[in-house]
Amino acid sequence: MLNLKKYFVHDDDHSDHKSHEPKPYSNPYLVGFGLGLVLLAAFIIMGRGLGASGAVTTLISVGLDKVAHEHTASNHFFSKYISDGTFNPLKDWLLFEVIGVLFGGFLSGILAGRVKFKTEMGPRTTVKKRFIFAFIGGSLMGIGAKFARGCTSGQALSGGALLNFGSWAFMIMVFVGAYAMAYFVRRQWT
Repeated sequence: MLNLKKYFVHDDDHSDHKSHEPKPYSNPYLVGFGLGLVLLAAFIIMGRGLGASGAVTTLISVGLDKVAHEHTASNHFFSKYISDGTFNPLKDWLLFEVIGVLFGGFLSGILAGRVKFKTEMGPRTTVKKRFIFAFIGGSLMGIGAKFARGCTSGQALSGGALLNFGSWAFMIMVFVGAYAMAYFVRRQWT
């Protein structure tokens, strides 16, 4: 059985500090090649690429349908994700993909000794500010994913692999927006 206690590193734990040092990050080119193979397998096996925002939209649509069926059925956006109230979100493979990504990332962090319960932030900010900025940034990315008709996984990986012009424009603008915004929030990190 996997002993999880040894993988959780606490800053106040100074005993046997050497064994708590995290493993180095993987080679990004090797990981990128592996991700490309996963994307290729998704196209071959499932007939479509990777994505994450579709799973969240499906869960929200099904949940909203349970609470307000008339509204969901009459709404053009939500009605695409349900079919006569009989759709089960567990039939959507993207839901299992997202669960697998969360579980795999957590397991990878544990095995590499990188799981820590701490807030990453610069010296000039507080934990509260860090969480507020993270919430705002995540919300803007979620809204942008809906406007762009796909998240960075779906747009950059799947759409980019298909040489979709809109996907390439989306990713270019993600980097332009990130670099432009970095100037205004740099004091949070330096």
